[in-house]
Amino acid sequence: MDIDKIIEQDFIIDRLTNSILNTISGDSFSTEVSILTNNDLKFITKRKGWNFNWKAEFKNEKTEQYKLTIVNNPGIIQGLLSITIEQDHIFMDLLESAPFNIGQNKLYEGVAGNLVAYACKVSFQKGFDGFVAFTAKTRLIKHYENTLGAFHFKNQRMIIDSRAAKRLVEKYFKTQ
Repeated sequence: MDIDKIIEQDFIIDRLTNSILNTISGDSFSTEVSILTNNDLKFITKRKGWNFNWKAEFKNEKTEQYKLTIVNNPGIIQGLLSITIEQDHIFMDLLESAPFNIGQNKLYEGVAGNLVAYACKVSFQKGFDGFVAFTAKTRLIKHYENTLGAFHFKNQRMIIDSRAAKRLVEKYFKTQ
């Protein structure tokens, strides 16, 4: 994977929740986002069903990588996020739900929304007023407008502004 190549995001926002929801039991689980470590990389390979080369992304010094896990269960990664801190906003380079959280038989809903909300939270913390940008696959532009409140800026670029970011952060993170 060329680390300077812009990836068109194709994550699906299945549900905006205040946690992640088990699709079988309906139980809600609180989550935490933490820094991806070198030790985590052995669990997130293409052979294990992940779509992106997270080892290459991990080596990219321009980006920060995060993992989403369930509180008190840090060994199972539910999803991954890679961001770049720009001059006035956060850019989401990659977002991927764990293979078992994709498709009709997914185990948990709310993973992608949780990670987008985290990018918004970082944007507020960095003084960027919640602004987050990413490049969307063309077929998902309307989906991101409807689910995230993002707006279509130019070509395939999507922007989450302060209002939409605040709504996402408040949904996922009770205390800021």
